[in-house]
Amino acid sequence: MVTDKAFAGQVRHNQRELATRISLPFDFIVCGAGTSGCVVAARLAADPNLRVLLIEAGGHDESELVQDPNRWPMTLGGDMDWGFVAQGNPRLNGRALAYSMGKVLGGGSSINVSTWSRGHQADWDFYAAEAADEAWSYRAVLELYRSRIEKWAGAPDPDYRGEHGTVHVQPAQGLFPFSDRLMAAAESAGLARFPNANGRMMEAPGGCAPVDETVCDGKRQSIFRSYVYPLMAQPNLTVLTGAHVSRVLFDGRRAATVEFNYHGSVATAEATREVVLSLGAIHTPKLLMQSGIGPEDELKQAGIPALQILEGVGRNLHDHVSIAAVWASENNVLGSAPRSQTACFWKSRPELDSPNFYTYAISGAYLTPENALRADPPPNCWTQVIGMRPQSRGSIHLTGAACADPVRIEANYLGEPQDLADLIRGLQFAREMGSAPALAGLSGRQVAPYSFDPAGLSKYIRKGLTTFWHQSGTARMGRDARSVVDGKLKVYGVEGLRIADASILPRVTSGNTMAPCVVIGERAAQFVQDN
Repeated sequence: MVTDKAFAGQVRHNQRELATRISLPFDFIVCGAGTSGCVVAARLAADPNLRVLLIEAGGHDESELVQDPNRWPMTLGGDMDWGFVAQGNPRLNGRALAYSMGKVLGGGSSINVSTWSRGHQADWDFYAAEAADEAWSYRAVLELYRSRIEKWAGAPDPDYRGEHGTVHVQPAQGLFPFSDRLMAAAESAGLARFPNANGRMMEAPGGCAPVDETVCDGKRQSIFRSYVYPLMAQPNLTVLTGAHVSRVLFDGRRAATVEFNYHGSVATAEATREVVLSLGAIHTPKLLMQSGIGPEDELKQAGIPALQILEGVGRNLHDHVSIAAVWASENNVLGSAPRSQTACFWKSRPELDSPNFYTYAISGAYLTPENALRADPPPNCWTQVIGMRPQSRGSIHLTGAACADPVRIEANYLGEPQDLADLIRGLQFAREMGSAPALAGLSGRQVAPYSFDPAGLSKYIRKGLTTFWHQSGTARMGRDARSVVDGKLKVYGVEGLRIADASILPRVTSGNTMAPCVVIGERAAQFVQDN
């Protein structure tokens, strides 16, 4: 039996050898070892007859900051974070928000809060309609979760949960009494309680439940560790770290070569079959434009010869926005871990097809400096972190043609008036939950917001809105003139190039995006294999 230590040695030796052979052609090159990219590379490399190259700009994940899911806040702004910053927004009093994204093997799955949220039924059926492809429908995706993805460690639920998949998923462990009382408070506000935050809850108009997590025995189970690492001793899977992709080069209209910066030099690798971009919703459109695929005006301004005009590249940028509601508490009612044990989903408007709000509860006061100054939170308090799917859309722009030239991110938060109106409703609903009798004796006065008239809430939102870092939509899937990929994730107008990451989502899912990105990776691998 090979021990973990012995296998790690085999992996290091094998990957050192394989890194010396990148001049040889590969069947497939996957650019980006984030959540989706890891799935694509692993599924393709399961065929020993295929040579697969997985390129990652970041480094290895062998850090306690990754392995301990409670230390995820310490990764933000460090070496494992791309550290993007959006442009200052006049609707947020000029604030420029940090736009974190994983720069490490596993991408966001290595530095996120480990929450597993599969997406609502209406989300997946919307994608299927946009793509005219039933592979994206809720029923098809549910079967994928059950049969191939999930290794569910909670109470058996064979109609909804899979037990023999690749990703270890479990319900939050050791619930605090406060967490149970908070779900009772949510019930008093009209939300049904479910046994877990996926399954039937993702078919309902709203609900509350313990969260699901990709954590086992207190350790993070990233998508890299779940999918790719077990295959890294194989001779057909090369995982290259510290390699920053700069362009895709084409033979005619076929993606043939990937150019990347590696150890201070420009290197190339040849793909005889396909290239898959899994760089995330910021870098995927950047790379497309640097490779000559994008809006005509954008390419002209950067001096990049146009290969394929696609006006939707870099457009439709959005993610879940966030605002906090804070209460004083008698003591540390939720422990010290910066991870919620509960999730609540609801709609701010009945005509919506799926919940546009969700909340998590954590210890401490998660306020921006502008709002903390006014709120002056006490030492013991707890926060409802409120996430919302917005209607506003932003964009990604080049500042130059070179790989080193940064992108300009126009997030455009609150660009649509409806978003501000919805956020006001969200804070009002959170107040109803957080101040419910079910929390009496555990939760005290509400510290923030500090004013509840519409004008006061509007000011509070403009000073306090942040992001969940679920960037999506900048290379969206669809069939209209603004679509970038079709239902099989192939980039329009060229050959041998697919995209597999959250940039393909026409709209962000209801909840955290890690699990949907696993689905995207699984579908991309399936489409490649079918082809």
